[in-house]
Amino acid sequence: MMVSDASQPGELTSEQIDKFRKDGFLVLPDFASPDEVHAMLARAATLVTEFDPSTHPKSIFSTKDQKRTSDAYFLDSGNEVSFFFEEGAFDSDGKMAVSKNHAINKLGHALHDLDPVFSSFSRSALMKALTTSLGMRKPTPVQSMYIFKQPRVGGEVSAHQDSTFLHTSPVKTCLGVWVALEDCTLENGCLWALPGSHFDGVKKRMLVERGENDDPEQGVTSFQGEYPDWLGETNTKTKFVPLLTKAGTAVLLHGENVHYSAPNHSAVSRHAYSVHFIDQAVSTWDDTNWMKRRDGFPFRALE
Repeated sequence: MMVSDASQPGELTSEQIDKFRKDGFLVLPDFASPDEVHAMLARAATLVTEFDPSTHPKSIFSTKDQKRTSDAYFLDSGNEVSFFFEEGAFDSDGKMAVSKNHAINKLGHALHDLDPVFSSFSRSALMKALTTSLGMRKPTPVQSMYIFKQPRVGGEVSAHQDSTFLHTSPVKTCLGVWVALEDCTLENGCLWALPGSHFDGVKKRMLVERGENDDPEQGVTSFQGEYPDWLGETNTKTKFVPLLTKAGTAVLLHGENVHYSAPNHSAVSRHAYSVHFIDQAVSTWDDTNWMKRRDGFPFRALE
């Protein structure tokens, strides 16, 4: 689907579509309204307040190498609203070394289906207009995350491609919609994207073989292929573009675009909400993906 100009909120112009296809990312200021931003910030704060760490496994999100531990809690998180801790959140005795409010790295991965606030935003007419204007015939949210990027301790997320972790076949249709809920600066760990990198294909795939009856307790994780040293190669590193975004700004990310975020060394947080879509009209969710829905809880396309 191509449009000559946007005719409804969320719909992209032909110029924006061309830029997205050229660069593999697109910045959309004022995509989320102030009320929507406030609602998501407030809801995340409530979820953390109500969270009892003693009732959840100590699942840590490794921000540096993207090789997430394949513990059962992580592998089942596509069916829940799960809590993942920062590296260093616990001391050598397994006790929390920082306050609960500063220990959480992110929430995921079914916020878009299970939480009313995040579901309302993820499944809005705005999101439907956005995804369909990019040609998706049956846009379907499959993964969502609330990312805290905690002040002073928010870790680096190394250069990666989302399609490493979210794979469809026969056509690769992963699209990320990343929304800044607070202003993103060089100091607090803004996104950096590599223009045109989506033309080079997926360099690495995360594969998970599950046990009998798809038991996440028996999941075995492996990786196929290797990433180039994008940030170690001077000629490549200098081509990354910093995405300095105000709260409410959306960043569209092609599944094969290479992007990263630096550590947060500032005194302020950098909250963001991210939801990934696939097009179920032309693709199916690959069985080797780390995330698998339980029977009776299928992925639902936008209506």
